[in-house]
Amino acid sequence: MKFYQHLGFATEERFTTGYTLACWLSGELGRIELIQVPQPQPTNDAFGDERYVGFYHISFDLTGKTQSLTIWLESLAQKTKLTILLKPQQQMIGDRVYEVAFIADPDGLPLEFLLRLDK
Repeated sequence: MKFYQHLGFATEERFTTGYTLACWLSGELGRIELIQVPQPQPTNDAFGDERYVGFYHISFDLTGKTQSLTIWLESLAQKTKLTILLKPQQQMIGDRVYEVAFIADPDGLPLEFLLRLDK
């Protein structure tokens, strides 16, 4: 949870779901649900395996919240350890140009951060 607090999320609600604990975290980037898995098993490498099918990643749009993903990531790195999966780079998505970067959360889940450049 602490990692997501560095992304601006705060605990909204803690609850149980079946036999495990869960919580909702809310912030400017939306709301996410985290579930504690008592006996986690290794997962597929969704980011590294291009043949992976299924849930891939969460995407956060930082347009209007920062002018540069590089600067935003440097600021985040001062608060918590970061695993960079993809350094910020420009990418055409549809008819729009974005700056795109990927980091991994502490459990290895890929997180995408987007910044629209062509307004």
